[in-house]
Amino acid sequence: MSEFVFLYTTFPGEAAAARVARELVEARLVACANIIPGMRSIYRYGDGVEEEQEVVVIFKLPAKAAEAAAGRLRALHPYETPVVAFLHVAPDAATAAWLREATG
Repeated sequence: MSEFVFLYTTFPGEAAAARVARELVEARLVACANIIPGMRSIYRYGDGVEEEQEVVVIFKLPAKAAEAAAGRLRALHPYETPVVAFLHVAPDAATAAWLREATG
């Protein structure tokens, strides 16, 4: 397992994404949040198929902070069941040092 992860999730809009991202960065649970607007999602929910515009957010953090960050994300998230997916990454030495410093 790698020492660092990207936490992938989606939000219904930029305002909610920015509010949660700022809180997680300020709490030093994550080093950074990339907010990417303009995603179109088609998904099954309950008995139907839904289609919505969403915002992707990718949080960058040490793996040791993953569960704490995910717990806070779930508590703040406007969705009943937000997507919380961890992607293990191998950053270069400078990026790894920044991720450690920004969350330490």
